Amino acid sequence: MNLKQLHSFLHVAQQGSLAKAAAATDLAESLISRHIAALETGWGDRLFERTGRGMALTDFGRRMLVEVSTALHQVQRLDEVARESAGVPTGTVHVGVLPSLAPQLLPLLFADLRANAPGVSLHATEGFSGSLDEQIANGRLDVAVINRYGPAAARKEEVLGTAETWLVGRPGSALLGSETVAFKSLAGVPLVLPAAPNGLRVTLDQLSRRHGVRLEVAMSLDGAGSMKDVARSGHAYTLLPMMAVHEELERGTLAAARVIKPGIRRTIAMALSTQRPLSRAARHVASRIRALAPALVM
Repeated sequence: MNLKQLHSFLHVAQQGSLAKAAAATDLAESLISRHIAALETGWGDRLFERTGRGMALTDFGRRMLVEVSTALHQVQRLDEVARESAGVPTGTVHVGVLPSLAPQLLPLLFADLRANAPGVSLHATEGFSGSLDEQIANGRLDVAVINRYGPAAARKEEVLGTAETWLVGRPGSALLGSETVAFKSLAGVPLVLPAAPNGLRVTLDQLSRRHGVRLEVAMSLDGAGSMKDVARSGHAYTLLPMMAVHEELERGTLAAARVIKPGIRRTIAMALSTQRPLSRAARHVASRIRALAPALVM
């Protein structure tokens, strides 16, 4: 038994056939078949039933799949620990980023890691703060870049910058004729906003009650790109930071006015998982976000 044989077993179990496993691994079908046969001989039982549709795990095969998956994960972790102990960041880092910042930050971060830490791979999730908060709390994310409304971020969160909120819509819209728009002018205006629960929605609800302004949420969406698409159509407006729309403003496909009286300021912060000690790779990614993100926040 060796690691190559175990990997072949895992790939056949995942793909369901020798041909698909060979395509996924660039190994010859005959070699994979020999690996499986060697394991079956050594372990004394059949791992697969050969059918006309491919390879189906036997009861013994299903039991061994659990053990092999665990063993290969431990081997991978051993390699990562060894590399980290030697001072080389390596492994997968799970990162969550706001939709307003992801298009600018993720390409820069990816290029930076490829050049300076090629052993680190990213698993990136794009989402609003409520979803990212939940994932960082349950350990599914190592690092998250999130919004906080008000003067400061929560404890143990590192501030990357602050951004004002802008009313965004189709060029030529009456409300976007000047650089600023008063909050009270949003009364009755159709808005497309992130789905509740959401930090912006909570802040808008508080402001609308405080200032006696009735806001009309015409549509709730879970993606900044879709919100911009609706705003571009001219049927509704949305509320976003400048970093989410500056390219469209330069191209003239959207227009924007900064919301004032009161302004709606958001703090962009970085949160780190507390569910487990951060790997060297996760700490490295956090340091690169710390270096790259502030210049993008506006």
